[in-house]
Amino acid sequence: MSAGFRISPALWDKIHHFASFPQTGGTLFLSFSLSPVVPARLIFIHVDPTAVSLQQMVLFGQNPSQGTLLKASQFLSEELPVRLAHRVKELDELPHNLSIMPSIKKVKNWYAQSFEELITFPLIQLSPSVRQALMVPRSGEVALPESTPNPSLEPLSDGYTNLSHGLDGGGNGNGANGFNKLRLRVPMERRYYASTNRTDWPPEVQDYNKRFTKLLEHIKSRHDPTVTTVAQGVLEWKRSQNARHIGHDIQAWLDRFYMSRIGIRFLIGQHVALNTQLAHEDYVGIICTKANVHDIVQEAIENARFVCEEHYAMFKGPPVQLICPKNLTFPYVPGHLSHIVFELLKNSLRAVVERFGVDKEDHFPPIKVVVVEGKEDITIKISDEGGGIPRSAIPLIWTYMYTTMEGQRIDQDFQASDFKAPMAGFGYGLPLSRLYARYFGGDLRLIAMDGFGTDVYIHLNRLSSSREPLP
Repeated sequence: MSAGFRISPALWDKIHHFASFPQTGGTLFLSFSLSPVVPARLIFIHVDPTAVSLQQMVLFGQNPSQGTLLKASQFLSEELPVRLAHRVKELDELPHNLSIMPSIKKVKNWYAQSFEELITFPLIQLSPSVRQALMVPRSGEVALPESTPNPSLEPLSDGYTNLSHGLDGGGNGNGANGFNKLRLRVPMERRYYASTNRTDWPPEVQDYNKRFTKLLEHIKSRHDPTVTTVAQGVLEWKRSQNARHIGHDIQAWLDRFYMSRIGIRFLIGQHVALNTQLAHEDYVGIICTKANVHDIVQEAIENARFVCEEHYAMFKGPPVQLICPKNLTFPYVPGHLSHIVFELLKNSLRAVVERFGVDKEDHFPPIKVVVVEGKEDITIKISDEGGGIPRSAIPLIWTYMYTTMEGQRIDQDFQASDFKAPMAGFGYGLPLSRLYARYFGGDLRLIAMDGFGTDVYIHLNRLSSSREPLP
């Protein structure tokens, strides 16, 4: 992947430069000029941050032409280097010598290599007529709805989101950096998946879209093992420091890092799907406009029970009762919802089996999953009788690397991504699931009754109007 890759001083300069800009809407890079006297070049303009919502992305991606996909490619070629640069800079400046752990260095090089590939990707050469067509919106186009912040998260004064409830959210380079800042409000529809009247796009547009999509697929594949590799790096640090738990500063960084990763992979996955998949009535990219909650949850139940039965060598795991309207649908990314429910059910199944014993197959109390639709949210409650959690341990359950499993270790050959986790082991299920829930405006809450069981509430934004919580 990145064997032998080194960050040169020149590349570090570029990384620090890009990391000085805020993310998503924070920087507009124009790779062409409409003026006959101004040559085509990169123009850096600061604009107000405008994070995307699920609702906006559905509208952006409906019936995309090669022209709209080119606009999307340009947006990502502008946005992704900024996000990657922030992560490389953070990975290099972690506290308590975490930055020098071998696995953390490996991840830093992955991000730096992806950053370099994006900023060196050849710009497309377009004729004046094609450039003009890309800048003119389609007549009569409906204005996009405004995105809203997640009510569960505290907004910071600079418009970003505090993922850590009062902990330092880290600078986004939005302060005075010596640049001339032109504050503009560029409408999102003019920057991302903007529709145009033109239909006869030249061959070089399709060729550029194909080449850029292949680059994104390569980058996404390179970063597949990031979650487990960072987890390995934190384990290396814990062993070197003889530490039982991670501190608040590392916890806050992990929240920021993994939330950013979710956003990067979502933007890449959406773009790749729009460029490579055949049109589907209920899908815009990887977003299902009519995601059936019952079917997604039922599949997660079956998968979690299968993993439980395999892990404990049981014929029949604890039963799971699902109470959910069969026709309840809303726009969402099925993979995100499946991952959240699957992780939480694994916890409940394990708690029940370990409380009552493997030999009680026919006497396990059922785990209940109740789904309700409200005005703003769809709420999923998962209730088990697995013995609950002591009140003193409640703050620790949201901490990365906290697990009650014995022999905490990650295989060096384990290259699985977020969606292929084992039954339990390195304490990422709950905190990562909460980030996935929060990414599009939801949340995850837990109430435990020590000595009896645990209720977990998944809140999902039914209106799909919540913007990305930028770290």
